[in-house]
This record gives sequence, C-alpha cells and structure tokens, in this order.
Amino acid sequence: MHKIIIFLVIFLLSKNALADFVHPMIFDEKTQKEEVLNYIKDHVKKDYCSGSIDMCNHSTLRMMEQQNLDSFKKLTQAQDKKIMDKVIEDYCSATLDMCSYSTILMMYEQNLKASKKELEW
Repeated sequence: MHKIIIFLVIFLLSKNALADFVHPMIFDEKTQKEEVLNYIKDHVKKDYCSGSIDMCNHSTLRMMEQQNLDSFKKLTQAQDKKIMDKVIEDYCSATLDMCSYSTILMMYEQNLKASKKELEW
C-alpha cells in the first residue's frame, strides 16, 4: 500500500513539474514567452529522452525545440479558433499525448484545408 502511495505522489509531482501548455491563439507575448519556451523544452525532452524514442542528444533536442517554437509562432497567427480548439482537444488529451506545437500546426492546417472542401465526383 505504501508503495502505491509513494508512486502516486512521485507521479503527480513529476506531472506538475512540466510547464503548462499555452494556447497559441490567446498567447500574451509580454508575459508568456518564458512559459512557452519551458513547455517546449519540457515536452521535447519528455518525447526524446523519456519515451520510446531514444534520441536524447543535444543536436536533436535543439532541432526539435526550434521546430516547435517556429510552429508556435505560426499558430499565433491562426484565424479559426474553433478548428484550433478541436485540434488541441484531440491531440493534447490524456489518452493521446501528441501535444507538440509542430503536431498541432500540421493538424490545424490539414483541418482548415479540409473544412473548405466538399466530396466531389
């Protein structure tokens, strides 16, 4: 029983240690720059150093951090909040943790494009 409690405490503390996700469309440049950078660094490190992908080297981490930052900057210019919110809901949920800004940008662009198309013969 004690092992379970200790595990839960460690798990909850490690989850809370990660920086919080910042919604790109409600980003406050004056106060949230550091928060975005911390989220990106934490998320990239988690993906490449703690997950099934074992590519934890400085070169890969910096490259992926920059890619996520570039994606975030593009996402701040997005216009369709409904599509953005749905993409974030889908890819940042607890069951599907693919919450990188690169993934969000890619799926936002795909969903925006698809929203303007209809099935044709």
